Amino acid sequence: MGGDYGPRCIVPASIACLAEHPSLHLVLVGQAPLLEELVARVPAVDRQRLQIEHASEVIAMDERPAQALRGKPDASMRVALDLVRSGRAQACVSAGNTGALMALSRYVLKTLPGIDRPAMVSAIPTARGYCHLLDLGANVDCSAEHLYQFAVMGAVAAEALGTANPRVALLNVGTEDIKGNQQVKLAANLLQQAEGLNYIGFIEGDGLYRGEADVVVCDGFVGNILLKSSEGLASMISARMEALFTESLGARLVGSLALPLLRRLRTDLTPARHNGASFLGLQGIVIKSHGSAGSEGFQSAIRRALVEVRENLPQRLHGRLEHLLL
Repeated sequence: MGGDYGPRCIVPASIACLAEHPSLHLVLVGQAPLLEELVARVPAVDRQRLQIEHASEVIAMDERPAQALRGKPDASMRVALDLVRSGRAQACVSAGNTGALMALSRYVLKTLPGIDRPAMVSAIPTARGYCHLLDLGANVDCSAEHLYQFAVMGAVAAEALGTANPRVALLNVGTEDIKGNQQVKLAANLLQQAEGLNYIGFIEGDGLYRGEADVVVCDGFVGNILLKSSEGLASMISARMEALFTESLGARLVGSLALPLLRRLRTDLTPARHNGASFLGLQGIVIKSHGSAGSEGFQSAIRRALVEVRENLPQRLHGRLEHLLL
């Protein structure tokens, strides 16, 4: 029921994912009459793999997390998380209020032993492939210990998703040891002493995009600004290039030759393709879709959940955290 477009976007995206993944089963949680109406508009939906779970309340995008936690026990977000806790679902995907989703996730699913706060992580495109960036906004103020925990979780997640011995770095205003605030310096000391972690030191923003690290750690304030700035920059570059290639006849001729490469570049960099941030550190899988994501973007968030279910990410995290944190 959340996000800028609500179920009118999420229902078609869900049905498209069912067609794409024959083993997938989905439960749509929200106001059942509206969801049934939207599902009925799509012919040949496999209702054996698509269930609807009624929830009478909706958490607004601007609602305070404490109000959502205490005042709406039958909110769609809460009901969806309860399905994960009970085992009826293996993951929850939501485009709703981020703060409310984090608060409810911590309350319903609890954190893994040794983890104080979950962190949001997502894959960011770089010159060499992808980098796992965390935290993306769940924790605006972080201690050195929190950053250390984020680094451990990010490394385990990157390894589970296919990166052997991932390089872990702390995002900073410089690469020298004397640079940065007190929290970053203290976190660096903790990471330098960690056994079994490939910590490579500080990294600057340009190093992130050059692909100098596989996992980059920062607090949620910095991470969210970096993520939104990256998305805005990618969209601006795409729009400017399109405008340049339509300025004149010669530009249009050149553009027609370059069009296949430009389309490939746009596909690689489009935010929708990388949509879906994981809440690492919970005893269950929760994926946060960008609120402004359209159908294609929400499908990416569902795919992210599928990968984490297949890799049994919370259990893998638990096993590694016991060694590195406890």
